[in-house]
Amino acid sequence: MDANTRETLTVPPVASRDPSIGRALWRLEDGRARTLEALDGLRDDLVDRHPADESSIGTILYHIALIEADWLHTEVLEQELPADMASLFPLVHRDAAGNLTAATGYTLAQHLDRLGAVRARLLDVYQAMDGVEFRRLRSLPDYDVTPEWVLHHLTQHEAEHRGQIGALRSAQERL
Repeated sequence: MDANTRETLTVPPVASRDPSIGRALWRLEDGRARTLEALDGLRDDLVDRHPADESSIGTILYHIALIEADWLHTEVLEQELPADMASLFPLVHRDAAGNLTAATGYTLAQHLDRLGAVRARLLDVYQAMDGVEFRRLRSLPDYDVTPEWVLHHLTQHEAEHRGQIGALRSAQERL
C-alpha cells in the first residue's frame, strides 16, 4: 500500500437473517481466511511431519474441523453428528492418553476440503437462524451454551491453532 492509499477496516456482515449473526460469521470467516493464508504453499510432505510429543499440521487441521462439526451439531443443533458429517471423521478424536489421534495420510487438499464442508454446513445453519435462536440457551449435561457463544469459541479455537500451525510450519521449513 502506498502512502496515499487509506485502508478501511470494518466488519461487514455476512448475509444472514440478523446483522449481529452476520458480523459474528464475518469474524469466523476472517479467521478462516487467515488460516488459509498460513497454509498457502505448504508442501504435502510437511502435513504429517511433527516434532516429538507434538501434533502434525494435518492432525491439527483434522481437529479444527472435527471440533467445529461437533459444536455445531451437539451444542447448536442439539443432535448427533449426521452420517454425512460423521463420514468426514473416521478417526477417534483422542487416544487413551488424551492426545489428538494422528490424522496421517491425508493431503493438504483433503484437509481443506473437510474444513470447507464443515464450514459450509455451519454457514447454512447460522445464516438461516434468527436473533432469538442465536441467543437461545441450550442445556447440556455439563453446561449451558448459546449459538452466539459457540461462534465466539470456534473463532478463538481456530486462531489458537493457527498460531500453532505457523510455529510448526516455520520449524519444519527450516529443517
